[in-house]
Amino acid sequence: MNENTKMTTTRVPVGEYEFLLNETGDPSSPAILFLHGSGPGATGESNWRAVIEDLGDTYHCLAPDVIGFGDSTHPEPPPQGIVPFTTLRTDTLLGLLDTLGIEQAHFVGNSMGGILSLDLVRKAPERVASIVLMGSGGAPLPPGPALGSLIGFYQDPTTAAMTRLLEDFVYAPEDFGSQLAEVAEARLPRAVRADVQRSHAATFDLSTPWVISDEELAAIAQDVLIIHGREDKMVVFEAGLWFFERIPNSRLYGIGKCGHWTQIEQHDRFVAALRGFITGHL
Repeated sequence: MNENTKMTTTRVPVGEYEFLLNETGDPSSPAILFLHGSGPGATGESNWRAVIEDLGDTYHCLAPDVIGFGDSTHPEPPPQGIVPFTTLRTDTLLGLLDTLGIEQAHFVGNSMGGILSLDLVRKAPERVASIVLMGSGGAPLPPGPALGSLIGFYQDPTTAAMTRLLEDFVYAPEDFGSQLAEVAEARLPRAVRADVQRSHAATFDLSTPWVISDEELAAIAQDVLIIHGREDKMVVFEAGLWFFERIPNSRLYGIGKCGHWTQIEQHDRFVAALRGFITGHL
């Protein structure tokens, strides 16, 4: 591993908020902003560390804890509902790019991070070079069978429940041996913090759903790569198809025997696809 691929972590103030930012690569290289998914204890590092360490040889990779997650600011009181919280998150992410002096970046969004990427491209399209939607939320389809366990995790916030939740993220939990249980045990202390629980509850107030219209999707001029595991239990594969049918310059990469964590379950394929897409060879 060379110096550019070693992940560093810093704190970056943006107005009244502060990001914990994980970073690899040369700041003069093309920037990729990696946006993690939701769920108890989710962070930029937990979603993206292995990916950004692979790609730091070529790109300036940024994987923040989004506001209301991990060790970034948890507003008190938080915006109540997924729509106002998404607005705050995209506003502060644009502020993060401003603070770092990054005019334009490629956006890679996992699950909720896909919603943020789509919200950003309709809000500030000039800041978006291209988009990768990985198991993206936001399609008006029934949720996957395991999403309820994620949303309702705090009814039983135990290591065993966290382990079961992580098993639902992947296609073949047995392939991970004891790793998922170990990750669950390490993740639980952050997940049960009062500020993390508060932000989770506010985010998953879905009384007013986040929506993006067919017209807004049709207006996306950027190239968009949609990556989706066929056996995704959180966001069904049909959601990827729904976006593919509506975004003009999109391509769909479906992966069999794969769940919601494409970047972990199919790491090499994911990294290769990302390189090919950003260089225009996919």
